[in-house]
Amino acid sequence: MTRPNPLDRSRHRPAARPPATSVEDVPGDDALIGRAFRVSLLVIVICATAGGLFGWWLNRPQPVAVTPPAQVSLPAKRTAPTVEPPAMPFRDVTAEAGVTFVHENGATGQKLLPETMGGGVGVLDYDSDGDSDILFVNSQVWRGDATPHETPATCALFANDGTGKFTAATKEAGLDVGLYGMGCAIGDFDNDGDPDVYLTAVGPNRLLRNDGGKFVDITQQAGVAGPADAWGTSCGWFDYDNDGRLDLFVCNYVVWSREYDLAQNFRLLGSDTRAYGRPQNFEGTFPLLYRNKGDGVFEDVTEAAGLQVRNPDLNRPMAKSLGVTFADFDSDGDLDIVVANDTVQNLLFENNGNGRFTEVGAQSGIAFDVAGNARGAMGIDTATFRGGTAVGVAIGNFANEMTAFYVTRKGETNFTDEAVSNGLGPQTRLELTFGVLLADFDLDGRPDLFATNGHLEEDINRVQPSQHYEQAPQIFWNCGEDQATEFCPLTEKQVGEEFFEPTVGRGAAYADFDGDGDLDIVMTAVGRPARLLRNDLPEGRQWLRLKLIGKESNRDAIGAKATITADGITQSQTVMPTRGYLSQSEKTLTFGFGKSESGPGIEKIEITWPSGKTTTLDDLEVVMTHVVEEP
Repeated sequence: MTRPNPLDRSRHRPAARPPATSVEDVPGDDALIGRAFRVSLLVIVICATAGGLFGWWLNRPQPVAVTPPAQVSLPAKRTAPTVEPPAMPFRDVTAEAGVTFVHENGATGQKLLPETMGGGVGVLDYDSDGDSDILFVNSQVWRGDATPHETPATCALFANDGTGKFTAATKEAGLDVGLYGMGCAIGDFDNDGDPDVYLTAVGPNRLLRNDGGKFVDITQQAGVAGPADAWGTSCGWFDYDNDGRLDLFVCNYVVWSREYDLAQNFRLLGSDTRAYGRPQNFEGTFPLLYRNKGDGVFEDVTEAAGLQVRNPDLNRPMAKSLGVTFADFDSDGDLDIVVANDTVQNLLFENNGNGRFTEVGAQSGIAFDVAGNARGAMGIDTATFRGGTAVGVAIGNFANEMTAFYVTRKGETNFTDEAVSNGLGPQTRLELTFGVLLADFDLDGRPDLFATNGHLEEDINRVQPSQHYEQAPQIFWNCGEDQATEFCPLTEKQVGEEFFEPTVGRGAAYADFDGDGDLDIVMTAVGRPARLLRNDLPEGRQWLRLKLIGKESNRDAIGAKATITADGITQSQTVMPTRGYLSQSEKTLTFGFGKSESGPGIEKIEITWPSGKTTTLDDLEVVMTHVVEEP
């Protein structure tokens, strides 16, 4: 086809007009056409105008009926009940009790990160005489920094005489172990009736079997040393598969080496002074789960159990774990694992009952703060409260990050952080909190909260005036769910001046060291002396203590649950020594009933053992400790 030429004008000429039939006809037709056109145009304008008016009439704005505002009844002003916090005096009896432990962190000014983190403390009856002894986990000077005349730092054991007086028993018990130690786990893994000890460290961990009050290192044959370059932190014994033998869970912090740490140019903000490194500058790690095979040998089942969580973006290990505890959150008969992580999300491993776990931290609401951010989490503890209907998980966090208090209904895993609403948040924002313990310190039937605090940097006050290296511990009284705020900070008026002595707090544990029924506190401090705080509650409190012994279940009865209903109020506790930060508290359960001259009206005591068996008791005498064996 030939394309037309746009320059050929002949193609654009108009066609010739056809000849008219009559010369007169042509002008007459034009006049008629013009007149018709004008008439049609006038009709169109009239119709359009009429249509527009009609459309406006149909769609004209209708008058709005004005309704007078309804009379609103304002709620009555909320009045918080006035509750006077109880006297709960704690006396510092460290010196008079004979506790002389001083933590060695090896700091010489190089600012190596592990120097800021230790050490833990454990409660155990190592000699089976019926009272609570104390084991302190020590670190040491760095290799190459010691001079020949220095005595190597070791762990320290103090034996209790039953009245809260202690004597050093480290060497004779075989616990003069030298390592850059962090935490401990106390448990009778071989079910022979005495507690064994596991120690975590920067470097290989140790398992010490108790042979009648003398500890023997069986780490290598048991297979639980862990990687030689690992940094173990909190750890704990629990029977995850309910086979009657205690298994071992070990937290690891970050990938660390002295050479890498020194190569980093860590500085305090606005200062030329070298600072301790941030965990963000170190890679994460995996925890470890060792299954007890029953012959003194353990099997690493971490990967098979589904406990190796990776960063979804980098496919690298996510966890930077410092705290762990165990609880049956979903009430299905097996123990779940909750892990506090530093600067990455917390983890909740739900026990599937088939040897595997599912990580549900984010969907359960326990992984982050209310804004969806990870915090610098340290220690952790959990307790049942509000008459046995709710479960709370407390987590100590970094400075300017309030202590978390995640709450869910019993049997569920949908947590809400209630730290602000229950009064903990505003009172804990400034402190850098490591150890947290939930226990009934005033024996009124409700768990209170104790916290150890202390910063990482000795010079922090130079760059942050609101912060101090040494910080006072805190204690919050649980005044009940019907109060405006559930947790009330106690002051010198209630607990005494000695309680608030500032220190660089780290680990903490509780036990009834002096046998008077109330819970005393032992706490550690990095590079400083330990402290023993004796609880001197006024007389008249009613209480009952239960020491549980498993038969088909693990002998320590770890994971067993005791529920007591008295005077219409239900309390529930689980045997769980692994709580706080790097530490182990006593296994005996303490139930308080407040003041009552006639004693509490105990209606029912029910114990559910890890094996699934139950024991029902009644008419137990109060103000004494009862030993209960599994049927």
